[in-house]
Amino acid sequence: MSGRARREETVDVVWSGDWVAERLGVALEGDGELRELLGLALRRNPKRAHLLVSNVLGKHVPQKPSVVYGAGYGLGERVRALLGAEEARRAVVLGYAETATGLGHAVADGLRDAPYLHSTRRPVAGVAPAGGFEEAHSHATSHLLLPEDPGLLASGAVGDASALVLVDDEFSTGNTVLNTIRALHELHPRERYVIVALVDMRSPADRDRLTAFAAEIGARVDLVTRAAGTVSLPDGVLERGQALVAEREAEQAPPPEPAEHAVQAGRAQTQAQPGGAGADADAGPSGGADGAAGHSGETSEGPAPLTRVDLGWPAGVPDGGRHGFTPAHRAALEAALPGMAERIAAALGDDARSGPRSGPRRVLVLGFEELMYAPLRLGTALEEALGADADVRYSTTTRSPALAVDDPGYAIRTRLVFPAHDAPADGPGDRYAYNVAGAGFDAVVAVVDSTADTPELHAPDGLLARLAAHTGHVLLAVVPSYTPHPTPAPHQEPSVLPEPLRGPDFSSYAPEDVGWLLQDLSDTRLEAPTEEREEAIQSGGAHYAESLPVEYQPSAEYQALFTAALDASAARIARAVGTVTETVLAERGPRPVLVSLARAGTPVGVLMRHWARHRHGLDLPHYAISIVRGRGIDATALRWLAAHHDPADVVFVDGWTGKGAITRELAAAIRAFEESSGISGFDPEIAVLADPGGCVRTYGTREDFLIPSACLNSTVSGLISRTVLRADLVGPDDFHGAKFYRELAESDVSGDFLAAVAARFDEVAEEVDAATKELLAADRAPTWEGWAAVERISEEYGIHDVNLVKPGVGETTRVLLRRVPWKILARRGAGADLQHIRLLAEQRGVPVEEVDDLPYSCVGLIHPRYTRGATGADGKAVQGA
Repeated sequence: MSGRARREETVDVVWSGDWVAERLGVALEGDGELRELLGLALRRNPKRAHLLVSNVLGKHVPQKPSVVYGAGYGLGERVRALLGAEEARRAVVLGYAETATGLGHAVADGLRDAPYLHSTRRPVAGVAPAGGFEEAHSHATSHLLLPEDPGLLASGAVGDASALVLVDDEFSTGNTVLNTIRALHELHPRERYVIVALVDMRSPADRDRLTAFAAEIGARVDLVTRAAGTVSLPDGVLERGQALVAEREAEQAPPPEPAEHAVQAGRAQTQAQPGGAGADADAGPSGGADGAAGHSGETSEGPAPLTRVDLGWPAGVPDGGRHGFTPAHRAALEAALPGMAERIAAALGDDARSGPRSGPRRVLVLGFEELMYAPLRLGTALEEALGADADVRYSTTTRSPALAVDDPGYAIRTRLVFPAHDAPADGPGDRYAYNVAGAGFDAVVAVVDSTADTPELHAPDGLLARLAAHTGHVLLAVVPSYTPHPTPAPHQEPSVLPEPLRGPDFSSYAPEDVGWLLQDLSDTRLEAPTEEREEAIQSGGAHYAESLPVEYQPSAEYQALFTAALDASAARIARAVGTVTETVLAERGPRPVLVSLARAGTPVGVLMRHWARHRHGLDLPHYAISIVRGRGIDATALRWLAAHHDPADVVFVDGWTGKGAITRELAAAIRAFEESSGISGFDPEIAVLADPGGCVRTYGTREDFLIPSACLNSTVSGLISRTVLRADLVGPDDFHGAKFYRELAESDVSGDFLAAVAARFDEVAEEVDAATKELLAADRAPTWEGWAAVERISEEYGIHDVNLVKPGVGETTRVLLRRVPWKILARRGAGADLQHIRLLAEQRGVPVEEVDDLPYSCVGLIHPRYTRGATGADGKAVQGA
């Protein structure tokens, strides 16, 4: 989109700073545009009573996303013109938390090729600060710098000294910028700084101080702002402002009432006092009242419904600039934005369309504290998706406490108060959303990162409940919180990479069958009860790859079922093995390097190797490598492969496809690896035994049938666990980890599985030749039919999270063995392929629902919003609550 701000042409007879100016004598003087950009409010702050409220920042005042993004992008274009294209490419952009994180990101976009980083007040475990500074007038002062690449602040994108571009929403005194430059200049001196802000409100003395500081450090400091002016503060304004805030808050405080009636009373009071100054929107968790404007958009039919929207956030793209955001990340996000906007638009439904009332429907995209850029870009994409059918606005929640006054001459008309919901390092406290209550929004799309998708967010006094009282529909979109993996400096690259593990020291497979590009964590306690893991995963407290489920030990009945299933399906598996192997040899031969995605892909890779040796006398190299959804592929293992084989010969192998999440993950991970390492040539296409999801073009079959290796865990996969990726166990130069369950040797059927399938190779040879010939001549382009089905099922069953829908026999088995299942959908008449599914479901007390028109034999649904003790169809109710 164009980076130029599309300013709204409005005639405002009342300036949104008049109320403060009249009562405290505060005067705003400057450029003609200044009053259009800024209003005034008061806040509870012992250092500065007044608050400059921007109309184009998207923090306190809901604004069109295109206007907010255009304001930052336009400043970035001006910086690019100032520096020149080449120096702009080498520049690094630094934004300030929390208010300017989105503005700084938009400025970086305007420079086009500059990486971006913003300061943060959220410490992240395992990430050492690369610097920090103080913000003297703020209510929360300490800023941390946590780049994933420690060299980001030391140099530019190509490794040599570059300009540092510092972005804040306003310059009041310049102290924050001086503190930042002083701290970073001591660590990494450079010759040029560019300071960017929407408005420059410094006094002449403050301007002189910055000029003197630049001369002191011997650097050039340029300023780029949209408007400039000054704030005149009469003597005693701080004390009079604090007294005025205390007086107004006392007037707005509701009378004491029983806690259980607080929310209902707050809503009733909103309806009973329309239009009154200081009318209550909701009682905050600390008992303070929220100022409300006259029009609330609330109905008497109860709170608005909540819809969870699966964004389909692109794998490997950070949620923002907390750990750095590169041009490659930007390109991936831009490509994904239209699709994400369409998902939001579909979830909005009629809430985004014109209805009986005149004019377009109003939709607010509400960001979350430092998470400003992601919701802003979702908002700009939603504007384009909905067009004139909707009036889309954007703002974010904030930590900053401010007074709300229902007066057109005051910048903050209403306030919603709710508890913090991201376990902040400085402890619990109130958070705020301004100018949302009473704004007449038909729907609000709340966007948070997964760290903040906590029980506090969903609590009766949480943000979602507060919003539900003031709009017809609340949607929740969760962006996955990015987990950084610090990149070692070039001189730290290990000269000797770790070597693969092989049986019998690691796994029960023959040493020639597979080399495990993993490290042995057998002596580490990693297992956790299934219920604990599920609760931690769904709450955002842990990633599924940070622990292991307790290995399922099959009953005698289940073991007998596996044996019978293997005998019945061995020939069908042999045909699929032969077909996929012959296809790979024809298209990727003559000597491909098989690289299985551990663990499900490993038995298939071993069987493909056996087929190639049996039919063609080929001794194909075969390795197993770890890939983790949301974290990517093992980069150390890829470097090992590139050091020992031609990357173009590598063929990635997996057992089956479900909805295609790993297919997409692998493609994104390979792109990211090539960009970071400079090593190219890996083909991200996966060869699978079965492709019921229509996600790949190299497969043995697209039928969804029982692959017996899916029935068990390690005991059919060489006694190896699922892979583990945890920062305290896996360093940047280590392979991902796994465990060898030697103690389960008596239950191991890995060799039996291989032998049973290989025994059928000869009898299926002619069928394989015919099937391979037919496939090589056919259009095998992925249809992604499975992904579409999963999205439909997610919507129909009210889950609204495709990660909790696991399609196909193999994935459904994993749900029953490893996760907390909610229910199983079985295609009517699926028959023998689902005998083990029905048995496992019976053992775990999980209902099996027969359905028609299911593209898979079955689908496993993980318990949505799981907590221990959760009951009910939505998985949210708790016994005894």
